[in-house]
Amino acid sequence: MTTVRDIDARGTQHCETTALGVLLRHQGLDLSEPMLFGLGSGLSFIYWDSKNMGFPFLGGRVKPFDLTRNLATTLGLELVVRETTSPRRAWENVATPIDAGYPVGLQLDSYYLDYFGSKVHFGGHVVAMYGYDDHDAYLVDTDQQGGKVSTSLSSLAQARAARGPMTAKHRSFTLTAPRSLPSPRDQIIPAITACADAFLNPPIANLGYRGIEKAGKLVRTWLQRTDTPERDLSQAALLMEKAGTGGALFRNLYRDFLAECTRQVECNHLRTGHSLYTEAATLWTGVAALLTQAGESGNAQCLVQAGTLLRDLSRMEREAMQALSRLGQ
Repeated sequence: MTTVRDIDARGTQHCETTALGVLLRHQGLDLSEPMLFGLGSGLSFIYWDSKNMGFPFLGGRVKPFDLTRNLATTLGLELVVRETTSPRRAWENVATPIDAGYPVGLQLDSYYLDYFGSKVHFGGHVVAMYGYDDHDAYLVDTDQQGGKVSTSLSSLAQARAARGPMTAKHRSFTLTAPRSLPSPRDQIIPAITACADAFLNPPIANLGYRGIEKAGKLVRTWLQRTDTPERDLSQAALLMEKAGTGGALFRNLYRDFLAECTRQVECNHLRTGHSLYTEAATLWTGVAALLTQAGESGNAQCLVQAGTLLRDLSRMEREAMQALSRLGQ
């Protein structure tokens, strides 16, 4: 059995920030999960639907791995990313740093992992790997999935080789912190304003505050999109609350990030953004509850109410980001 020594295997709420936390703590940099998410300019929104999709997808964050890239740029970390179509080379890319004493981040499809509770294909899942033996790989995943977990080497190979939406070609990555890190405090304002500018100026109507407004219009039709509303609507609600796609989890993280920032930076715009995101996080939980209720009862009125809340959220988050965009002025 080969494992990296002194791994702080804290599972947190979101997969990518969980993996980043493991890799960075091993480098001596211990930041809270909200701070990792915020410095990575992680908050966003997407309403994603197409003919080949069984049900619409709501995403509440930037694309998989953009958060990692953003964080590395913000903190001046050396990010080494490896991708390959060769399973043999893919394994070497993971085993080599682990053998040298460094944990590795992996992007893969969570569907194939032995321990994963929800058997839904998601090719943007990220874990930290810190060891292996002849049969199993030793990983750190979110609290919800068990934190310190293991999966068979064969299941890991399947998960890494998967193709489909949001997948990457056996992507693995390592992070190295420079000897003199920039102060996270000095990077707070640039990270917040970059996130706000992207949210306020989306290139298409499916993204940012415009995407939330669009979701508010289209969510009313969701009972017509499925023959199994109890399954599909409940799953959408669960993902919003627990996995963060579209709703409360990422708003909670961003609210807590802004709260940390107010203790380091004195600014009215920051307090305004924090106050509005505190309210928004609560409303997103309300949207999830209405989706669950609609799925269980088949009552379209619940979706009308969810649509109204989403319209309110679009306005509220736009106001929050307008305030936050003024931080650099």
